[in-house]
Amino acid sequence: MDWAHQVIFFGALVILASILASVVTSRLGVPLLLVFLGIGMLLGPEGPGGLVFENIPLAHLIGSAALAVILFDGGLRTPVRNFRIGLRPALGLATIGVMLTSGLTGLFAWWWLGLSWLEALLLGAIVGSTDAAAVFSLLHSRGLELKSRVGATLEIESGSNDPMAIFLTIVLIELLLLPDRSLGLMVLGQFVQQMGLGALLGVLGGLGLLWLINRLPMAAGFYPLAALAGALCVFGLTGLLGGSGFLAVYLAGLVVGNRPLEAGQNIKRFHDGVASLAQIGMFLMLGVIVTPSELPPVALDAGLLAAVLILVARPLAVGVCLLPFRFPWREQLFIAWVGLRGAVPIILALFPLLAGLELAGYFFHVVFFVVLISLLVQGWTVAPVARWLQLELPPATARVQRTELDIPGQQEMELVGYRLAENTPVVREAWSSFRLPATARLVAHLRGGRLLETLEILDLRSGDHLYIMVSPADLPDLDRLFVAAEVPERLSERSVFGEFALNGTAQLGAVAMAYGATVPPEDQGLTLEEFLRAQLPVEPVVGDAVDLDRVRLVVREMEGARITRVGLKLL
Repeated sequence: MDWAHQVIFFGALVILASILASVVTSRLGVPLLLVFLGIGMLLGPEGPGGLVFENIPLAHLIGSAALAVILFDGGLRTPVRNFRIGLRPALGLATIGVMLTSGLTGLFAWWWLGLSWLEALLLGAIVGSTDAAAVFSLLHSRGLELKSRVGATLEIESGSNDPMAIFLTIVLIELLLLPDRSLGLMVLGQFVQQMGLGALLGVLGGLGLLWLINRLPMAAGFYPLAALAGALCVFGLTGLLGGSGFLAVYLAGLVVGNRPLEAGQNIKRFHDGVASLAQIGMFLMLGVIVTPSELPPVALDAGLLAAVLILVARPLAVGVCLLPFRFPWREQLFIAWVGLRGAVPIILALFPLLAGLELAGYFFHVVFFVVLISLLVQGWTVAPVARWLQLELPPATARVQRTELDIPGQQEMELVGYRLAENTPVVREAWSSFRLPATARLVAHLRGGRLLETLEILDLRSGDHLYIMVSPADLPDLDRLFVAAEVPERLSERSVFGEFALNGTAQLGAVAMAYGATVPPEDQGLTLEEFLRAQLPVEPVVGDAVDLDRVRLVVREMEGARITRVGLKLL
């Protein structure tokens, strides 16, 4: 009994210490995953903890389950609108990009390390994919406001490129173990099976899980558990049938997270916590497995391999894959730099150990060292590089409060609070009329700390607090009315590079005020779609543009005859 209490106490203490350490080190800009790896190494056989963990199959099981949870959570919180702008470039990076990165890195490993070409390609494949846990954690923990296409491309790529790296790793191990097998037919057949089944079962599994949660009444606490269990069922069943479980669980999360969902906010909050716990556990375990004394002998080889991967292979692969999409060089350079390596390469390095390959131990420590370098060099510098390349945007919101509501009938609504300032558009312009988004409902209006008896939205003053219930999809339009239009000094509007993406339903007057443009008073109440239709002489098509005094409005997306997305460029 005392032993059980000791295990529970010390296990909880390690997790608590990891969380507290991450709070402190995040202020210094240290990547959180590096902290967890470091604590794991301290707990390992050569650290003060002295723990010996050599059960590689169990480590692979824990790592795979943790990664499945992380990918499901990543899919849950990836808006489907991101797919409209980031899917095609991300798929190129997740397939051709992984193969190019793996091939170029493997070529260097063959030349420098003297490996056989299959062994060199295997090492390249293991480190060939970016890591979803690392990228999701980095982008969200740093609170970076990136251009929508850049952020969408990075998140979709990191969530969808693991299956390709896993596929290449398994194929190359099989070729090393069974060199007489037919290469072409085997690779093609396995690729179609893995990706096809993964995509099909992921979408079907997501729809089935959605139906289950929305149709079956449960106690409130069971909804998140049902979603978690369903996600792991999709992952496990897809793997049993020969598909890519990682692709399937990410797509299942994407389907569930972008449809009306009973107790949706409760489910998403729960999975954010579970995904964070999975990250902590996975990186602690991987830190315990490694033997630190084995790292210095491979330091030179791993350092050169990391340099080629970060500075040559990844940038070349990004350049080739993004060439058809005309990404500016700044965006390409940033996407190349955020190709972080994390838990996935280390878990893939367990595969040769499971297969009993001769160089498996050497591969594992080289890969671990490459991951350390990636987290140290790339992870520590993402925010400065984004600012240097002028890709970080001003914060999109200055809301003082935001509460997600679970409303019966799978309606996703939020209660948001705004404190109005002198430079808030609706106060500074003293508009006599403006339109709230269709889903917005004013709930409370406070002045001087007191609740006003009438909800008078046309008499707004600096210092007032407004509380509005609104759909999350309409929050950007609401922000343009009630968020103070100021840009941090280090990010003046002239220094922001590229184009803003706006909804066609955004109000022209609010947009003009936010970006310093002048429009006639009679046009201030129009939406961007209505304004563009009035200004363009013929039926608008994608690419049509209208210039104001300081901005250019460009038709970017249409659904039938409707203008759904408008690009805004500063002149």
